[in-house]
Amino acid sequence: MTAANSHDLAIDNVTLVLPDRLLPYGRVLVRGGRITAAGRGANLPARAETTFDGQGLLLAPGFIDLQCNGGFGLDFTTQPETIWAAAGRLPTTGVTTFLPTIITCPLESIAAARIVLGRRPENFRGANPLGLHVEGPFLNPAKKGAHNPAYLRAPEVSLVQEWSPVSGVRLVTLAPELDPAGEVIGQLVDSGVIVSAGHSTATWVEATAAIDQGVRSATHLFNAMPPLHHREPGLVGAVLADQRLKIGLIPDGVHVHPGVLQMVWLAARGRIYIVTDSMAAMGMPPGRYQLGDFAVQVDERQATLPDGTLAGSIVGMDTAVRRFHRFSTCSIPEAVAAATLIPAALLGLADQVGRLARGYPADCVLLTPDLQLVATWIAGELVYHQADESD
Repeated sequence: MTAANSHDLAIDNVTLVLPDRLLPYGRVLVRGGRITAAGRGANLPARAETTFDGQGLLLAPGFIDLQCNGGFGLDFTTQPETIWAAAGRLPTTGVTTFLPTIITCPLESIAAARIVLGRRPENFRGANPLGLHVEGPFLNPAKKGAHNPAYLRAPEVSLVQEWSPVSGVRLVTLAPELDPAGEVIGQLVDSGVIVSAGHSTATWVEATAAIDQGVRSATHLFNAMPPLHHREPGLVGAVLADQRLKIGLIPDGVHVHPGVLQMVWLAARGRIYIVTDSMAAMGMPPGRYQLGDFAVQVDERQATLPDGTLAGSIVGMDTAVRRFHRFSTCSIPEAVAAATLIPAALLGLADQVGRLARGYPADCVLLTPDLQLVATWIAGELVYHQADESD
């Protein structure tokens, strides 16, 4: 084989986590930051400049987090300029792609975050932001959660006309009952933005109308919405019943009881994508941290406002994947898909990210059999390795 045909990287001796199965004795070949082949090692003899021995561990696609408010002491809403700094550290949690999430705030702050996203630092190494998740300000005040009610407002088409993936907005959470004619939903959908229902009191009728108008996701199911009732199924029931929707869940064991999470998995298998909903305290010790305009008290388990309202989560995506696997009792490929292929499909990018397959970016994570993170690659570059951490 000539040098010109040599690959940049071979990740050898791994068990590949594919969407439908585990494939032992696997190998992944990388050239120019993209996967050129993935399969049984014996079938992929090729020279590589660098070979990484995976020692039989699991190799999965890099994780995708569609709801990340911050982490490592940084809050994206009040400090949008910190998005890139946090992105540089997210690979330590297995995240290779994410949506920085801006919660309810002045519209000028959303505009500032869009500008930050357009200014990728030179020689940046870290998780790739695909655009903002704008969670608010079009939320129902009755289900505001940890959002500042001073900035909540009714949806207006004029306020979202510039929002699109090209301009830095990829996903918007809104309360659909505030847009009964679907004018804002339609504007966003026509612009290529994914619309997700959340922080809402929508009835079954209002929710199903919004789905017909283009809503395709539910933001952190059960949280900031009325509970499921057998005579008034509401938003939760509409989401579980409609196959067109993907369902966001926070599997930290705090936001949703493990038993309920398992029930949702059994009812909506293959439609669930997991998110961290992480806030500034993720990756930090207990203490007081910021989420938007509010100071949040954080202990070893959760983040809350002084009145006890949950204020985001403190888990990283690697922890979220492990807990989802344990609570739902799903298989390892299914747990990984909930953090890779399913969120990619919601974004319309399943042909671009979220798989270990030829032509996809070489965004990968190496995991132990119990899903502990060992290493992360982005575009074929090893950006995190557990062995490099000091004790």
